Amino acid sequence: MAQPKVGLQLIVYGRRPGEDLEGVLKEVAGAGYVGIEAGNLYAMAGEDVVEDILAETGLEVAGMHSGYNETTNTAKVEANLEYLQTVGAGYLINSGVAPGEGLEAYEAAAETFNRVGQSCLDAGIVFAYHNHNWEFKEFDGVKGMHRLCELTDPELVKLCVDVYWVHIGGEDPAEFIARYSDRAEYFHVKDGSPGKFIELGEGEVDLKSALAAARKQNPEWIVCEQDRSDLEPKESITRSMAYLKTIGL
Repeated sequence: MAQPKVGLQLIVYGRRPGEDLEGVLKEVAGAGYVGIEAGNLYAMAGEDVVEDILAETGLEVAGMHSGYNETTNTAKVEANLEYLQTVGAGYLINSGVAPGEGLEAYEAAAETFNRVGQSCLDAGIVFAYHNHNWEFKEFDGVKGMHRLCELTDPELVKLCVDVYWVHIGGEDPAEFIARYSDRAEYFHVKDGSPGKFIELGEGEVDLKSALAAARKQNPEWIVCEQDRSDLEPKESITRSMAYLKTIGL
């Protein structure tokens, strides 16, 4: 079993990356993370600036995160793929499905995701869907998350499994990962309780079993993502990294 690389989603820093990307990435590297996930950093700060900061900190870019609207915009998809190829990242991660109600929103999104997934595959990039808890709502006995997986090609649409949101959605993260072992290959590790994000190891999510299941997938990346914290971001990410080290990451 290969040792995954540990990255950080920059969301815990709020708007600061847009104002002080260098300072943020120095803190991330100093806390022991080897990679980052964010939006298109070239669009945020410029290619030369980003490349200089990455070279200085030694950080890799694991992937970039976008919303559904970007997947329906061909120009944005192409720009994001070009960014990922240039920076050497392997994952385009998407959150959210098509506008609409019920299962129809997932069915429409599935068509989009299969199409974008093929574009990603052709470019040597993996397209992955990031879940929240609301995809686990049932419509006539069918959960949106499972309908989306049913209608998407597992070769084209992988999963960025957020273990906290699976838990909040009412399913067991380890069982969810095992169910979708043919496409679960990128992971967001997060902890907390309903309505509350907490540093890793301090919440109610069974992270040990979730991460054991994740590691069976031989992922390239395990990414710490904490949407908000009551602590300063530097302290928050340091505490979460300390927990990950206690379980062998």
